[in-house]
Amino acid sequence: MEMERASGLSATSQKLRAHGEKQRRTERIEMALRQVDGRRRVILGTSGIGLDIMDLQLSGKTVLITGASQGIGAGLAEVFAEEGCSLHLVARSADKMETNAAQLRDTHAVEVTVHEFDISGRGSGEAICDAAGDIDVLINNAGAIPGGDLWQVDEDAWRKGWEVKVFGYIDLCRSFYKRMKAAGGGVILNNIGNGGENPDFRYIAGSTGNAALMGFTRALGGKSLDDGIRVVGINPGPVATDRIVKIMKTRANEAWGDDSRYTELMEQYPLGRAAKVREVADLFAFLASPRSAYTSGTIVTIDGGLTSRRSI
Repeated sequence: MEMERASGLSATSQKLRAHGEKQRRTERIEMALRQVDGRRRVILGTSGIGLDIMDLQLSGKTVLITGASQGIGAGLAEVFAEEGCSLHLVARSADKMETNAAQLRDTHAVEVTVHEFDISGRGSGEAICDAAGDIDVLINNAGAIPGGDLWQVDEDAWRKGWEVKVFGYIDLCRSFYKRMKAAGGGVILNNIGNGGENPDFRYIAGSTGNAALMGFTRALGGKSLDDGIRVVGINPGPVATDRIVKIMKTRANEAWGDDSRYTELMEQYPLGRAAKVREVADLFAFLASPRSAYTSGTIVTIDGGLTSRRSI
């Protein structure tokens, strides 16, 4: 009996010690993460308190992000600032960007320059290129093509949406490509959207515009490595931003006459939710990095498998 009690105490003590060691190990890892260049990075594995950290080799790079005042654009700015990049933020609203820029400077000690531009204007691509100068990475992210069917999106709304997201992307690529080629290389990432892979009558202008940008990205990126430039498209599905909430409320109102039921539509997505901004932004960082040096002329979809769920 005494042997059994002693054995039981020993086992309990071992469990307590193991639990305590596990907790201390977690605390040490978290502390180490905070101390790695002041930034969190991707962990490949752990051994004791040792860490294998994936260095994306982006520190010191200069990145220009359009549509940087909110949503995915603001998330992209945060991720690239964490990686030690100097930033050029472009959008129509300078006030929002200035607030974000101040926070990024304080938190990550990086250089952040704000540019107030309307990308839909003629000549804006060249003007932005001249203002920013040489950059390493261009991220086309601005614009939201309106939802609706062929009659809900009239001629003016259709053209206005495409001036920013379709022609705006093309103009910026045209301007910065020449500069990158002269400098010896660079990376262009086009945030497109999986609507280009999933034709949707209720998003006809967006589906068509996104499909055009997919073709443009593949055509440009298929040849661009000859000039030391990589061009890649990213197709996010629904992302948890104010925009997706607005779209889902509209569809809930159409379906049930009650926009407050939009969460029921969101629950139909993989994992019962839209993608997080951070999940999308982290993918951009990897694709922009030398870790992805052989990726060009292709489209990477991040939608939780939505596109692959289609059935005949």
